[in-house]
Amino acid sequence: MEKSKLKIIRLLAKGFIKFFFISAAATILKVAASFAVPQVIRFTVDHVIDDVPLSYIRPVMNMIDNIGGMEFLKENLWIIAVLILILAVLTGISDYLSRITVAKGTEGIIKSIRDKLFEHIQRLPYSWHIKNQTGDIIQRSTSDVEVVRNFISTQLVEMFRVVILVIISLILMFSMSSQLTAAVLIFIPVVVLYSTIFYGILSKKFLVADEAEGQLFTTIQENLTGVRVVRAFGREKHEIEKFSERNNTFSELWVKLGYQLGYYWGIGDLVTGALLMVIVIYGTFFAINDVITLGEFLAFASYTAMIAWPLRSFGRILSELSKAKVSLKRICEILSEPEEHDSSDSGTPDIYNDIEFKNVTFKYDGENTVLKNVSFTIKAGSTFAILGGTGSGKTTLMYLLNRLYDLPDGMGSITIGGVDISNINREHLRKNIGMVLQEPFLFSRTIKDNIAIVEPDASMDEIKEAASIAQVDKSIEEFSKGYDTIVGERGVTLSGGQKQRVAIARILLKKTPIMVFDDSLSAVDADTDAKIRSSFKKRKGNSTTILISHRITTLMESDTILVLEKGEVSDIGTHEELINRDGIYKDIFNAQMNLSEDI
Repeated sequence: MEKSKLKIIRLLAKGFIKFFFISAAATILKVAASFAVPQVIRFTVDHVIDDVPLSYIRPVMNMIDNIGGMEFLKENLWIIAVLILILAVLTGISDYLSRITVAKGTEGIIKSIRDKLFEHIQRLPYSWHIKNQTGDIIQRSTSDVEVVRNFISTQLVEMFRVVILVIISLILMFSMSSQLTAAVLIFIPVVVLYSTIFYGILSKKFLVADEAEGQLFTTIQENLTGVRVVRAFGREKHEIEKFSERNNTFSELWVKLGYQLGYYWGIGDLVTGALLMVIVIYGTFFAINDVITLGEFLAFASYTAMIAWPLRSFGRILSELSKAKVSLKRICEILSEPEEHDSSDSGTPDIYNDIEFKNVTFKYDGENTVLKNVSFTIKAGSTFAILGGTGSGKTTLMYLLNRLYDLPDGMGSITIGGVDISNINREHLRKNIGMVLQEPFLFSRTIKDNIAIVEPDASMDEIKEAASIAQVDKSIEEFSKGYDTIVGERGVTLSGGQKQRVAIARILLKKTPIMVFDDSLSAVDADTDAKIRSSFKKRKGNSTTILISHRITTLMESDTILVLEKGEVSDIGTHEELINRDGIYKDIFNAQMNLSEDI
């Protein structure tokens, strides 16, 4: 997992690393400029105010001589003020450069992550989407990405700055007093060890909190998308209690994390406070006894104060690193999932051909066998109907035909025009198979946009013609804005029958070679059902039509009717053939006809 994660990170960061190198160079310049100020103060106190003999490296001594020597500096103190001002300006410019370059690099990487995540999720198998909760996927694609962004833009730069600060400060400190530097060196391992221990503890707790947040998101998402069911069955109180329970769990986890962070910061304050105390006590003692000069003591105290906060915040950086590591792992878990891939020899054959299921056996992961040795042929251009009870495998047949699930090797074959669908390009296959499900999905757009989503360039006349065949045009025109009416989320503005008919209009506009209606007329009355089928029969042309329904009247005019029972072919034939021999079809027909007469 670690190797694949690093590979993913390298791919996502490609093209943006240069910005971080520029930011690193600017950060080094900023640290160097800020660390030069205490040295100027030291120089001023020791050599301008006091008369401590000069003992600097040759380039510094030459520079002092070139500007007129110490007497000239004592008479022109503005030169020192200007030097401090220049260092301040240099610090500001380098800080600005560091921030804008890291912002460009960070946002570039995060945009790359978001784009890759969305694109990758679009290409993941249907089975993956079924097994993973929508709320958790959204949380990984939003909150986890934001955690990574915050770490890269803030903590990563800060981590690099802390390392540079410590290295440069220790070099300068050691040049002034090896004894005081030894005192500082004693504290640094303590802080690092202490922070590392907390890093390990917090990493696990952040993972648990992240997963709890995903469950919370899922609860919200399920409640909002299932609002009709919640209201219809008066489940508001139950849903509120369920949300409150998960919300309490999530809050308690963060309270516990707050305790852990509180312990860390409290002990961190104690450790850094002790460091400053040691430096002040020993530094004062050394200065009084002329072990170090007053200027060196002031510079040393400045450096200690400058690294005290970074050392203290080192644990915070590590805790943010632990959060980012967890979030990055969760993102990479999605990106590591294998996408749907076509075989190298997959083609784009003509779909206007016979469809043959031969000895098809299939089961979902961890479930009982859904289809058992199913064989039948659907003639090109014909209307083929499938009847069966709940769980008989009707919809599974269509999932396999559309390659939402691939048929395992040795479990039979599905061919179109003699070509195994496993050798047909998925995109080509799905573009040529239109499916209308019992619960169709509508986007939060206008009715016109929902119908034309398969054919964005379709004219208004074509859209209205498809709606007319689907017997939904009159319902649409009754809305105040007609076809420009905004459909609520998941089609909540429309009734169940209206949603089904809008979805039917959508597939009719596309007019694919194969059209599948999976119980998609279940929410309309028998009269409307008949009108839709009558209008559709005139329009279908050469398209092969597959009807799945529990309603005999919907299926009876089909060229061939397949009857499924518990995943096996129970019978097959025309309506007349099936009602003239004993079997499930005849029993259902008699029951539905008797019920119709009673009504």
